[in-house]
Amino acid sequence: QVQLVESGGGLVQAGGSLRLSCAASGFTFSWIAMSWYRQAPGKERELIAGISNDGGRTNYADSVKGRFTISRDNAKNTVYLQMNSLKPEDTAVYFCYARVFRDYWGQGTQVTVSS
Repeated sequence: QVQLVESGGGLVQAGGSLRLSCAASGFTFSWIAMSWYRQAPGKERELIAGISNDGGRTNYADSVKGRFTISRDNAKNTVYLQMNSLKPEDTAVYFCYARVFRDYWGQGTQVTVSS
């Protein structure tokens, strides 16, 4: 079965960095585009970054462009989100997402940015 397991969240001061990882299993990872979403308290879940199956194309929400970088290692079945220059407004639960005939989500990892 498809599984997505995020890790790497935590508490960081404003201006700091974190790298999130999402380990995927149960499907042919190199065939599937991957995305990162986040959901802050009281807000809707939002798409923040996506990457094509081969890593050749990426896209970002305006709110994170220039600060976050999505990447993937198809040999390790893992997608990453490097987050730099973090702001308090980046505080949210971050989710890994894949569509493999239907939508799959990881359990989420909490990122808290203190001011």
